[in-house]
Amino acid sequence: MEVFNKLYSQVTNSVSSTVSQLSGVLPGNPVTREFESSAHIASAGPGLLWKIYKGCKRSTKQEASIFVFEKRQLEKWNKQDRELVLETLRRGVVQLTKIRHPKILTVQHPLEESRESLAFATEPVFASLANVLGQTTNMPQPANMSDYKFYDIEIKYGLLQLSEGLAFLHNDMKLLHKNISPENVVINSQGAWKVFGFDFCVHNTNPPNNAPNYPFEDYNPTLPNVCQPNMDYLAPECVLSHSHSSSSDMFSLGMLAYTAQDLKKLTGSKLQCIPEELRDYVRLLLSVAPETRPDAHQFLKIPFFDDVGIKTLTYLDSLLQWDNIQKSQFYKGLPEALSKLPQRVKVQRVLACLVHDLGQPVMVPFILPSLFDIAQDCTQKEYCSYILPHIKPLMKLMEPIQILLIMLQRMELLLKLTPAEDIQQHVLPMLYRGLDCESQQIHELCLSVLPTFAGLLDHSNVKNSLLPRIKKLCLSTSTLSVRVNCLLCIGKLLENLDKWLVLDEVLPFLPQIPSREPAVLMGILGIYKIALNHKKLGITKEIIASRVLPFLIPLCIENGLTLPQFTALTSLVKEMFQIVENEHRTKLEQLNSVKNEHKVLTSTAPTVTPKSKPVELDEAFTGLGLDSFVTGKVQAKPQDVTKTSNAQLPIEPVKASAVTPSKPFNEISDTSKITPTPSFNASLNSFPMSPNNNQWSNMTSLNPMASTMQNQWNNVRSPTSQSNWNNNTASVYSPFQSINQSTTSSNPWSSTNQTSFKADNSQNWSALDNLLPMSSSNGAKMPMNMMSSKQPLIPSPSSNNNPATLSKDDIMDLLS
Repeated sequence: MEVFNKLYSQVTNSVSSTVSQLSGVLPGNPVTREFESSAHIASAGPGLLWKIYKGCKRSTKQEASIFVFEKRQLEKWNKQDRELVLETLRRGVVQLTKIRHPKILTVQHPLEESRESLAFATEPVFASLANVLGQTTNMPQPANMSDYKFYDIEIKYGLLQLSEGLAFLHNDMKLLHKNISPENVVINSQGAWKVFGFDFCVHNTNPPNNAPNYPFEDYNPTLPNVCQPNMDYLAPECVLSHSHSSSSDMFSLGMLAYTAQDLKKLTGSKLQCIPEELRDYVRLLLSVAPETRPDAHQFLKIPFFDDVGIKTLTYLDSLLQWDNIQKSQFYKGLPEALSKLPQRVKVQRVLACLVHDLGQPVMVPFILPSLFDIAQDCTQKEYCSYILPHIKPLMKLMEPIQILLIMLQRMELLLKLTPAEDIQQHVLPMLYRGLDCESQQIHELCLSVLPTFAGLLDHSNVKNSLLPRIKKLCLSTSTLSVRVNCLLCIGKLLENLDKWLVLDEVLPFLPQIPSREPAVLMGILGIYKIALNHKKLGITKEIIASRVLPFLIPLCIENGLTLPQFTALTSLVKEMFQIVENEHRTKLEQLNSVKNEHKVLTSTAPTVTPKSKPVELDEAFTGLGLDSFVTGKVQAKPQDVTKTSNAQLPIEPVKASAVTPSKPFNEISDTSKITPTPSFNASLNSFPMSPNNNQWSNMTSLNPMASTMQNQWNNVRSPTSQSNWNNNTASVYSPFQSINQSTTSSNPWSSTNQTSFKADNSQNWSALDNLLPMSSSNGAKMPMNMMSSKQPLIPSPSSNNNPATLSKDDIMDLLS
């Protein structure tokens, strides 16, 4: 096949030159209306006058060959001979056009004549037998076909085809060819030998029921050689007895068989080059006596043609006459027979016959094995040219299911020969359809071959087409083997996937698998192990701690696990936990280190003291009317009371926190250190000392302690304690000196606010009697209802109810 391609490429390299030559010959010929011509590839016919061009039909783009005779070749003959040559060529083509037989060259367009040429179109042709044997007249130059060698089976089958053609001519057509020679045998593009050159054929003149009679014309040496049969292949009786018959064509066939063999091996006997099983029959064919020669039917039955390869090619040629059952039986045994055929014969002859039945889906499962056997020995160029175009449509067929099954079984060969672009467009969609079908066997085959596509898959195909189908199949199937194969397929694809695709699509899917069989668990374990240890992937500690370990740890107590499986599972769990521990420990150590460094830097940094004191939060809202809404607002300091004289103070009495000294009054020894301020003296002068003052009666109605304070105040105001009062006034009331007189207007104890503190006489306060203090005189309590009367809280000094003076301890108890 390589030699064939080499020769074919050598011939087609002269396209440019031959097109320019052809443009001067064919413009006016009607053949150019329907056919396009390109390269000059061969020559044939008497004297190899016909130039053969490669071409195609314009309407259907069907391949064809265009035979052209340029009339300028007639210049070497006189005018009379020129017309005779033209008449001979016309006659041969017209007769060829009338005959339809598989062993006769098929004419696609009849002869057309123009001023410059004769032309007609036929089936695609490779060359004539004369070209292959070294005759290069009217061929593109250089035309070296010395490297082209026939296989024995090609010669066998070629002679068989010629015999069948002659049998048809002699028995059915009652026609003598009379010029069987290498230049009149054409080899088509499929390697079949076809009969050509009916320029000197003779018809039977007797009636059908009588013995045939073929008129004879004597050889005329004055005529051009191209106007007479080739004398080298003419039977002896044509010269000796001036007669001819069907045996004359058989003699020419014998000469052709002799010529077709390797003439360089001639040693001693002239027939030594002929195969031994054919040698005797060639001798009979070349016999001088016509009656001793076998006819065409007898020649077909000789043992030389009893060969498996010959029978295979013969059956292929007759396939169109069989029904599908007969074809299917033949196709089943075809792969075995193909092993005995050369590759060139399989590509040229067998493949051309097989593709005719690919249009029937029911026959495709029988043909596919033979197609792949032929493709196995093809180069990628041959495969893409001759086989792939026929396989592409088959990849879309889902019925019968055996088509997809055979494709998957030979997937390794498909991947080897099919270009990457065609794999993306045709092979991968076929696998997706296989995953979507209902056949378990198809599922397993698809999952087993998908990892071989790993290098050809892109991110979008995997994310949008492949992984969703595998996940769906794994979750929905009820077959354990399919589920396990899904996990194995994902595991083999992991190293070719993107890390984030694994983290987002693969790992979250594993806990969703409904079964917990040991085989499934081991498949899940394998995926986790690959994802954990592969340098490109890796699982983060967060995912391990939050997703993986909570899923794997319960699996450790599955009862179906064997001891090795349990060991493998627990080992992976320990490994993952160790990773989490090590990484998080390292992280915490780094954080602590950063904190320590920050402390060191803070301690060594210089202290910057701000020039202005920052505004405190409690003071930030001063003047905005929001003071009462500030949480935890502290009472204004004594020195700031003047600034807030118009602000409303709380109703509660002055708290102890307003007292400047922090020690109790009984611990204050040096009263000289407490200096009353003018504001305190002003407030003290306005403080009511009279026991009949209305402020004390108001206090009595509000405070339960007011009665006790009134009794104690009477003791203070007694004549016996007046001197002590005067001596200790400064030290006892010094804490109140910080109160500014400007706050009198807002003080609840001031006379302006007394009306707001008057008790409601209608209210019953007896429920609070238990909280009242004991009277110092008779130990009795004054009821709350009686305190509402306008009685002075502090009796006058002239009262005899409480003649005792107030001791220092009583004063301290009162103030505390």
